[in-house]
Amino acid sequence: MRLFFRYLLEEQGIRNHQTFLPPYREAAARLGLTGVDPAPKTFEGWLYNGRRPQTVFCRVIVEMLGYSIDDLWTEVPDDGPRTAFVPLTQRALPGASADSGMALTEMTRTGHMAVRRAREFLLGKERESIGDDTLGLLDDEMARLVAAYPSQPLSTLWPDLLETQEQVFRLLEGGRARPSQLRDLNLKAAVLSFLVAKGLHDMSEPHQAMTMTRVAASCARDAEHPALSAMTDGLMSLIAYWTGRAEDAYHYASKGAVTAAGTTGTAGLWLLGLQARAAAALGNAEAVRTATSVATSRRDHVIPDDLDRLGGILTYTNAKQTYYEVEAAALLGHSSPHLVAQAEDAVTALTDPALTAWAFGDLAGARCNLAIVRLGGGDIDGAAEAMRPTLDLPAAYRTSGIAVSARRVHGAVLASAARDATVARDLRAEIESFPVSRAAIGG
Repeated sequence: MRLFFRYLLEEQGIRNHQTFLPPYREAAARLGLTGVDPAPKTFEGWLYNGRRPQTVFCRVIVEMLGYSIDDLWTEVPDDGPRTAFVPLTQRALPGASADSGMALTEMTRTGHMAVRRAREFLLGKERESIGDDTLGLLDDEMARLVAAYPSQPLSTLWPDLLETQEQVFRLLEGGRARPSQLRDLNLKAAVLSFLVAKGLHDMSEPHQAMTMTRVAASCARDAEHPALSAMTDGLMSLIAYWTGRAEDAYHYASKGAVTAAGTTGTAGLWLLGLQARAAAALGNAEAVRTATSVATSRRDHVIPDDLDRLGGILTYTNAKQTYYEVEAAALLGHSSPHLVAQAEDAVTALTDPALTAWAFGDLAGARCNLAIVRLGGGDIDGAAEAMRPTLDLPAAYRTSGIAVSARRVHGAVLASAARDATVARDLRAEIESFPVSRAAIGG
């Protein structure tokens, strides 16, 4: 028995990664996707071990072979299926025909163009003043971008993000806003600039990211929004942390924690988590314990604010809090069965992409942390298993932060007693060849 997927490939003479990539890339191009090539070991896992591909790969495979992923991952006899699977192209809706009109992809493309043109019309229509429709339109777009940022490749969001930020800037500069609207527009400018700054960070542009964060901070102050002001300090801390400036990261996180002390949402908890991570990078175990303890006690008293209601990158979930706690402990060199269990809980909690505020970068970071604490207990096979999904990430999802986390695992492998084992050597080699995308997402 073998998968229908393997049967179809072998029927087309595709038996290895090298012959698989050309038709796969053609299918990805038809979908408008780039940087989604599977690694050789990922492809081998599909072909020989029956490993089901992740969602981003599924779309391309289905486009390439013309069958549903469920059909493709069905076992069939070695000489082919006994019952014919129906290609997707033949699964017409009732009453539909081959000549039923414009293709769905073209309809979607032209529909998006129409929405973009209508948005430009509305923004220009209210030339003397800014109306509720304009502000509502910007609210909707900002909410969409905030929610989508943690879970989608940055390349899919970047044009819309920059355009929406520019629209808000133009309204602020145009002199048309009433005094009552200025706070709202400054809040939008702060949130959008926060997202742009995070994107620049994920593209390994820390200097540009820090500059844009200062713009976000200025707008947050003008909006008189303490929680968002604190989050801009948090973003500065995050940028410094991932670029190896632990003292700066601790300074910014501590500053933001003070600003957020009187707020009710999760922004303050995020600042405490950032503070604990930075303290751990400095080797300050006492500061880690204090920040973690305060965050734990405050979690039960959180009252979600407007940033939490936007969700996405602007909320700090229980799962993310656990991920940060494990990372701080791992940076201090701790390892115990309890910590391993906590790290496993963090990975489990972050695995379901249907969850609110799910972030692929957080999941990858949590898996790296799990690998490190397993290595601390001498479990090299468990560490390699934890790293497998991260090493299989498509290029569009490989952020600078994920690369730093992977390099930490590399260092932990070198420091482990099992460093000369075959599994350890293979894991080091894969991490060393782990490329980073400049148009990815992160957390």
